[in-house]
Amino acid sequence: MTAPDRIPQPAARRKRTTERRSEIVRAAARIFADQGYAQVGMRDIADAIGIRGASLYHHFRSKEEILYAICLTVTREPVEENLPLLDAAGTPAERLAELVRAHVRHLLRRRTEYLVGLHERAALTPEHRAEIDAHVRLYHRRVRDVLAAGMRGGELRETDPTLAALGLLDMLNGVSGWIRGDSDADAEAVVAAHTALLFDGLRAR
Repeated sequence: MTAPDRIPQPAARRKRTTERRSEIVRAAARIFADQGYAQVGMRDIADAIGIRGASLYHHFRSKEEILYAICLTVTREPVEENLPLLDAAGTPAERLAELVRAHVRHLLRRRTEYLVGLHERAALTPEHRAEIDAHVRLYHRRVRDVLAAGMRGGELRETDPTLAALGLLDMLNGVSGWIRGDSDADAEAVVAAHTALLFDGLRAR
C-alpha cells in the first residue's frame, strides 16, 4: 500500500496540472506562430509536446481553447502584473515609465504568445473574444487615465490622452514583431529607446 506521505496531495496535483497546461500553451504558441493557427490540429500539438491526444484533451477540449489561453497570457497577465504599477508612488510620468519597463519585460518573456495573439485573435469564439477585448480595454483605459493626469498636472503636454495611450501601446506591442533578445539587457535597451521616444514627445516644455 502506498505510504501516506507518498499520496499526491491536491495542491501538488494542481501544480502539476498548471505546469502541464503552461507547457502546452507555450508549445502551441510556437506552432501557431510558425505554421498558422488554421493549419494546425490538436494531433500536431500533442505530437510536438510528446503526449497522447487523450492527454491533451484532458487539459484542453479544443484548439480554440488553447488559443484562448494564449491570448489570456498577453492580456490578463499584463492587467494583473503591470497595472498595479500605475497605483504606486510617483508622478504620472514616473509610473508610466515603470509600466513601460514591465510591459517590455513581459513582452520579451511572452514574445511568441504576443505574435499569436495579434494575428490569430479573430479565430476566438465571440465569448472568448469579448473577454480578451475587455482586458485590452481596461489596460488602455488605465494608461489613458494616467496620461490624462499627467496632462492636467502640467507634467505632460496636452494632447488627446485616448490617442496617446493607443499610440503608446501600439508602439510597445509592435516590439514583438522584431525583438530577438531574451535577457534583461535586451529589455533595458528597448525600454530606454521607447521611454525616450515617449517622453521627448509628451513631456511638457
